[in-house]
Amino acid sequence: MTDRTRAHVFVSGTVQGVYYRANTRDAARERGVDGWVQNLSDGRVEAVFEGSEDAVDELVQWCETGSPAADVEDVEVEYGDPEGEDGFRIRR
Repeated sequence: MTDRTRAHVFVSGTVQGVYYRANTRDAARERGVDGWVQNLSDGRVEAVFEGSEDAVDELVQWCETGSPAADVEDVEVEYGDPEGEDGFRIRR
């Protein structure tokens, strides 16, 4: 599929301890997006999304708000070629 893309995302703000990862997983699965999400030691959340350009863009926009209890300050995103992610999981 040629319209698949990959987004590597870093989300900062109050994004840990507020179910951000679980909500990201659910949002990704609803959109048919593959990849993963994890907490970083510096308080940010890192995620990789692979799927159709529309679905990945929609999920990146979703990250601007994220889970209901989150307070997102910034979303950094870098797009690239898909690397074959399959399914969506929370990394620990």
